[in-house]
Amino acid sequence: MVHCFEMLGSSIAIDVYSGCVHVMEKPAYMLTKYYSEAGFEKDGLSEKAMAFCGGFSREALEEAYEEIKELYDGDMLFTEDCYQEIAKNFKKGTVVKALCLHVAHDCNLRCKYCFADEGDYGGKKGLMSLETAKAAIDFVIKNSASRRNIEVDFFGGEPLLNFDVVKETVKYAREQEKLHDKNFRFTITTNGLLLDDEKLAFINENMCNIVLSIDGRKEINDRVRVNVNKKGSYDKIVPVFQKVAESRNQDNYYVRGTFTRYNLDFAKDVLHLADLGFKQISVEPVVAPFEEDYALQYEDIDTICKEYETLAKEYIKRKQEGNGFNFFHFMIDLDQGPCVVKRLSGCGCGCEYMAVTPEGDIYPCHQFAGNEEFKVGNLNDGITNKELTAKFAKTNVYTKPDCANCWAKFYCSGGCVANAQNFNGSIEKPYDLACHLQKKRVECAIAIKAAL
Repeated sequence: MVHCFEMLGSSIAIDVYSGCVHVMEKPAYMLTKYYSEAGFEKDGLSEKAMAFCGGFSREALEEAYEEIKELYDGDMLFTEDCYQEIAKNFKKGTVVKALCLHVAHDCNLRCKYCFADEGDYGGKKGLMSLETAKAAIDFVIKNSASRRNIEVDFFGGEPLLNFDVVKETVKYAREQEKLHDKNFRFTITTNGLLLDDEKLAFINENMCNIVLSIDGRKEINDRVRVNVNKKGSYDKIVPVFQKVAESRNQDNYYVRGTFTRYNLDFAKDVLHLADLGFKQISVEPVVAPFEEDYALQYEDIDTICKEYETLAKEYIKRKQEGNGFNFFHFMIDLDQGPCVVKRLSGCGCGCEYMAVTPEGDIYPCHQFAGNEEFKVGNLNDGITNKELTAKFAKTNVYTKPDCANCWAKFYCSGGCVANAQNFNGSIEKPYDLACHLQKKRVECAIAIKAAL
């Protein structure tokens, strides 16, 4: 399987099963595009192929054919699917390597698009006790088997509402990692309203990453990210976030935003954040029921894709001028990318990655929290719904019919299973609108690589 596309002045062919990406001269590109549909002709250049590539001389096409044949013989173009057999017996183990700790099911913001129902996940508001947090650390140590590195994300709601528990949990984990030969890496996600110098000092000393929530321009952010009094958060958080970024030497953090139907011109929000001095930026499409006025619609796909291209052009320009920044969805590693297991199955939701609520209930990930159908256990009894965790462990791009013929399946690993469940009632049927946007982002990321 080969995917051909042209963008930002480059003609590019992605060989899906080898992972090779080829930036081609136009004759070779047109021939590759022809063979991607008709199948590669091992016996030489045909009249049909030349007719398809009209406008180029026979000499140019024959030279291009020889280049393509060399790539074909070297298993770098038109390679066979070597993953299907692996997938037949594929099953991740339930070695838990990452935990999302919901230390607060409460929030001091009332964001319009919040998937967590303003922090309480459709249930009662509450804060995680230190006893529960310690039990969660014990759980992940017990279920991490021989794995040494463990990721823990302090999440909410707003985790700074329960910061004393956060601090004591880190302290407890540091004590336990020495006893069990583990290494904890901590992350915290915050809206920043309660972030002061004392909390920042602790975070910088103890946490590998911090995610800072802001949507971009003041008018965009303050339309949806408001407090209980309906006042926007922009003016309060921007100077705080700038201090965080500088205190971490512009690394190991993200300002993370969401774009909605209110700002389909979201490239302006990304660039606004860059102009504020942020070097690590992520602005992602909202995931919401179609009936919501802020939800993205299928008719918006072309507009959004053009906006990604607009952003890509400016992204390249700023990189070349020495004033660049990193945009999460444009960062792609073509040399040392994810291993085959990661490419097949993604984040490990439900088997390698789990979320714990303030009550100590365990769910496949933070987006399933509160959905009783997907509760896999609790800290007292451990994982009790082994049938469900086994289902997540077996899920991969080859168990999802919609992924079978998709060229991008090894870049997205089948997409977010929570979104698939929420939109289609099945973790094996991807959320199609997100698929369109993911494919465009991958094309942009690769075209940026070619341009730079």
